[in-house]
Amino acid sequence: MDERAQDEHAHAEDQHTAQAVARFMSEHDQFARHLGIELLELRPGYSRVRLSLEPYMVNGLGLAHGAVIFAVADFAFAAACNSYGTVAVALSMDVHFLSSSRPGAVLFSEAQEIRCGRRTALYRLTVKDEQENLIADLHGMAYRKDTRFLENKNDV
Repeated sequence: MDERAQDEHAHAEDQHTAQAVARFMSEHDQFARHLGIELLELRPGYSRVRLSLEPYMVNGLGLAHGAVIFAVADFAFAAACNSYGTVAVALSMDVHFLSSSRPGAVLFSEAQEIRCGRRTALYRLTVKDEQENLIADLHGMAYRKDTRFLENKNDV
């Protein structure tokens, strides 16, 4: 197999693994399911998720609770850094809340891999509303373990 064919084969395997991870994350992340977070797109090192803000997701001022904004970003982060099928856990997250939303709004979070090393990976995350207003800007550092989490070959 020539180098180009090997690259295409590896890319196809990565996409296949990302699809299996998407199924796994959507089924097994009980907190995200409870909040109603939907995984819209997952590919190696990238994810996009959505959350509709419900009335119970507000703080005392009637604005989207910071924990909810963080949770939608955290799920995008978890999906993106685990998209290779290898266990990755958060080492740190920096969040900058820039604006807020009210119940009924829809939030979208994207996570994009910036740098991926053997043990750590850096991600940039955003949370925006349906009008593309930037709600929060985050950076996450993940620790990559040697463990694969898909149960068997049929998962991939």
